[in-house]
Amino acid sequence: MSLLTLSAPAKINLTLDILRARPDGYHEMEMVMQSVSLCDQIRLDLGFPGGIRAESGLRFLPNDKSNLAVAAALAFRRATGQRWRDLRISIEKRIPVCAGTAGGSSDAAAVLRGLNVLTEAGLSPEELAKIGEEVGSDVPYCVLGTTALAQGRGETLTSLPPLPPCWIVLCKPHFSISTPALFREWDKKKKHLRPDTKGVLAALAQRDLLGVARRTFNVFEAVLPPHQRREIEAIKNAMIQSGALGAAMSGSGPTVFGIFDQEALARQAQQVLAEDREAVFLAQPLPAPPVPVPEPVQKQG
Repeated sequence: MSLLTLSAPAKINLTLDILRARPDGYHEMEMVMQSVSLCDQIRLDLGFPGGIRAESGLRFLPNDKSNLAVAAALAFRRATGQRWRDLRISIEKRIPVCAGTAGGSSDAAAVLRGLNVLTEAGLSPEELAKIGEEVGSDVPYCVLGTTALAQGRGETLTSLPPLPPCWIVLCKPHFSISTPALFREWDKKKKHLRPDTKGVLAALAQRDLLGVARRTFNVFEAVLPPHQRREIEAIKNAMIQSGALGAAMSGSGPTVFGIFDQEALARQAQQVLAEDREAVFLAQPLPAPPVPVPEPVQKQG
């Protein structure tokens, strides 16, 4: 049996735009994505008896193929034609669940990266991302990480210049949001405010942190139910008042992030928000996904 432990980073959407509904039932997306240092920890025990299963200590998280981490393991085995039958995936959750920060997708991506090492499959990151497409729309991005433009359903990725060094405060309020409901509300609206995606790309190319932060925008914010929109706005305002250069909701929410150029201001915002919000984290942008340990530890029989 072989063991491997690796990190699964959260992501934020510097911008999120919906271009149109697609005939296949999905939506054409355009998003600038950024991985951050808030991470789940994933431990893989390849060959541990009991089939392919996940465990996290959270009762509401499934341990079968409805868990994206297990689905990723099954997809990897199919794609590589391997015959192993047993894998225990231990997940230490640090990223909030159902929060718009791709926690489940990142866990799945970590499983793909880890199995590639454990089984010596030798797949490229791009090949792993292709396997991830059948697991979830955010999984390909989470395999590759860093700063990227995501298009299509999220699977078409273009690497971008990295976000300049900064501090990022992430705040999850005391409610969850239905992603399908947000898409339905977006479909009903005739006119939409849109992010300045081209401006963000230009600011990244110029290493202009303020230019990026001032253009953060998520079209989902405009179709939130009124009480949720008020809370999201309140969190954004608290971050701006604490010195954030810009703030927006990530993904389909409800997590809000703020970008700070000073650690002291970011920590001040973290303290202010932690008084009455569910979870508040301090993070930094990651330049690349964490690399699995190249030599797995062999368990002693």
